Amino acid sequence: MSTGPTPSYSLQSRLLVAVSILLTLFLGLAGIVLDRAFRSSIEAGVAEQLQAQIYVLLSAVEEEGGQFYFLQDLREPRFSQLNSGLYGLVSNPDIGEVLRTPSALELNFADFSRLWQSVGRGEFRFTRAMAGDGVEYFVAAYGVIWENGSAPYDFAVVESTSTYMVEVNNFRKSLWSWFVGVAVLLLVVQVLLLHWGLSPLRRLAADLKRIESGEGEQLDPDYPKELQAVTQNLNLLIKSERKQQTRYRETLGDLAHSLKTPLAVVAGLLQSLSHKGAMHEDDEAQNQIQAVEEQLERMNQIVGYQLQRAVKSNGSSSLARRVDVAAALGKILGALEKVYAAKGMQVSSRIEAGLFFLGDERDLMEVLGNVLDNAFKYGSHRVGVEALIREQPQRQLRICVEDDGPGISAGDQGFVLQRGARLDTLAQGQGIGLAVVSDIMSSYGGQIDIGSSEQGGARVELVFNNFHRDSEGKP
Repeated sequence: MSTGPTPSYSLQSRLLVAVSILLTLFLGLAGIVLDRAFRSSIEAGVAEQLQAQIYVLLSAVEEEGGQFYFLQDLREPRFSQLNSGLYGLVSNPDIGEVLRTPSALELNFADFSRLWQSVGRGEFRFTRAMAGDGVEYFVAAYGVIWENGSAPYDFAVVESTSTYMVEVNNFRKSLWSWFVGVAVLLLVVQVLLLHWGLSPLRRLAADLKRIESGEGEQLDPDYPKELQAVTQNLNLLIKSERKQQTRYRETLGDLAHSLKTPLAVVAGLLQSLSHKGAMHEDDEAQNQIQAVEEQLERMNQIVGYQLQRAVKSNGSSSLARRVDVAAALGKILGALEKVYAAKGMQVSSRIEAGLFFLGDERDLMEVLGNVLDNAFKYGSHRVGVEALIREQPQRQLRICVEDDGPGISAGDQGFVLQRGARLDTLAQGQGIGLAVVSDIMSSYGGQIDIGSSEQGGARVELVFNNFHRDSEGKP
């Protein structure tokens, strides 16, 4: 059962989301607290104003013969203005309303009677309540005993909340507008701070990518102290990995030499015995010696193949180095032209400058050497080499080698990649070259394609995914 790729996430995004949530909660709570504080301040101010209006109302009321009336000067103009929004009322708990201000002449105080209850003598009460018409009012009431001391009276002042609610709403709009602006500003600042604070991590990732691509050897030691333990351990790991890889290759090389030397001695002795057998015309001895030589050759093939395979399986280290493709091809072509000088091969090449293979130079030389050696060996007169970037279907490094030899049939193109497979049993070689090439290409995630060239010979295409292109052609 296959699972999909693990979804990646951004550390900066997670921090930004967390900070945004905290910022929203903080500003929201601060806004609510400020809004309530402002409303409380408004209501406290209104309470003081209405208490003052009650005293104005008290000073403007007179009583004569049990009848209450207002003096001509009420001191507060809104008491005299019809439907001004400020209303005064004098009532007795037993007989009800006894006097109202001119501003309240058209109002139905049956609705207002529900806005307050009778208050104690000398007691001041302030509240806000909803009248029967659905309008909210501030209500202030003060209980008194009139001068003759015969009966208690309630002096009440009622004022609509609409004027103050406009002020509160304006404050809210201004408050939340400022808060939104501050929140946006703080988020922008937070993004910049996070970008700056996480820059060492981005630099660390870039350094690791540089080492992976072969452009660097070690991580830069100049990192914040919080990351120095990580970078130091990574540098030790990289150094240890490279030492282990080198030691592994050297050990395998020593083993190869140790095995090949005895095999070479045995081969020499067999040749000597074969020569002596031929002189004595001993056919049976010749057949036995030939059988031993065949088994010895097979041992050579097995030892060589397994050693190379072991080396190549460790060769595709993620700590790659840049290898100049043009320089590698130049070295191999120069050597092969000397080896096959007697054939007078004509070499045509089209190699794009500034191409670098990301990996071990020995792996690239092994791959190119095997493929080009086959082209020179089996080609008749011409060998063509091409190295360039292929953009479609994806960006890859393509190295193509063609010859004008007998070619490889479609049925044999897969066979020649098998270990020990050889179409020409008369030619020298162990028959493991293309198998090693296939193993190396697989270890780097590349591929090898075999087809036919335009001249009728073989066409071998090597496709690499790990490469670098320098626009100036410089490493």
